[in-house]
Amino acid sequence: MGKFRGWHIVAGIAAMVLTGILGTAMGLNNTAAFMSSCVAFVAVSMWMDSRITRHRRETARETARNTARQPGEDVDPALDPDTPKRDGRSS
Repeated sequence: MGKFRGWHIVAGIAAMVLTGILGTAMGLNNTAAFMSSCVAFVAVSMWMDSRITRHRRETARETARNTARQPGEDVDPALDPDTPKRDGRSS
């Protein structure tokens, strides 16, 4: 997938074109075909965006697990999530 961030838009446009063709073939008037195409665009774009986001999140988790620090490794206290946020308090 690389750096291109518009795959959900491309999928939505493809769904819009396909729905427009099918709507016209079914005998819908132009307004109905356009409205159904817009609904398909939004639905497919949102679905595809959620799938891409889920894939990127899982990839980031795997990368974080693979690069996790080893036990006993010296870590800067400011970067350690287990250190208290304030002196004397743990939350």
